Amino acid sequence: MDPAQSAGLAAFIAQADAIGKGVIVLLLLMSAATWYLIATKSLQVLQLRRRGARFLDMFWNAPSVQAVANQLDANRPDEPFSRLASHGITAARHHEQHGAARLDAAGGSADFLTRAMRRVIDEETARIESGLTVLASIGSTAPFVGLFGTVWGVYHALVQIGMSGQGTLDKVAGPVGEALIMTAAGLAVAIPAVLAHNALVRHNRLLLARLDAFAHDLFAVLTTGAHVEDTIAVTPIKTVPAARGSY
Repeated sequence: MDPAQSAGLAAFIAQADAIGKGVIVLLLLMSAATWYLIATKSLQVLQLRRRGARFLDMFWNAPSVQAVANQLDANRPDEPFSRLASHGITAARHHEQHGAARLDAAGGSADFLTRAMRRVIDEETARIESGLTVLASIGSTAPFVGLFGTVWGVYHALVQIGMSGQGTLDKVAGPVGEALIMTAAGLAVAIPAVLAHNALVRHNRLLLARLDAFAHDLFAVLTTGAHVEDTIAVTPIKTVPAARGSY
């Protein structure tokens, strides 16, 4: 870093009042939260991809639904596809054994299975979207927080210059330039948050689309024993856009 820039930043922080230092601390906290979420969500994305691919390979190569159920009983579901399959198989067994004995099991087995799978997809959507609101909020507010710090710093710099009576350009440029550091800091916090938010939203949309497609296949397997492309007659169900899941 340029020594002049370092000195300017140090001088600005030293001269800042409580509000100015509060803005600096707020930007530091925003930056820490952003990079924490980037690290944790990136790790989560990699784990979901690896575990999801492993489970789907096991699922479609299993000899029967019972073999899948045994595998799920032996290994606790740890990603959306396995949790959807686990809840779907459990729901199908429950309705087959107990029927519509309770209100939540009212209707046919297809309706009960559809509701159970829809609940799972809604829960998975909420789980993978956790933290996105924080990133979106930081990305949209950090520039304005930095701008507020700049305006506040410029105001105090001009007040001090006016009190000293030294209003020449060389006296004004230093304090005003130091205050502009806050705007740059706000942008430095906002840009990674916006980029991470957009990348995660895209990943989540693709994941939910794949989960929705798997839900169709799983529904067909549990109700007819056939893959969805090979099914001739499946109980009609109402669907919603794939981004949110059909079940």
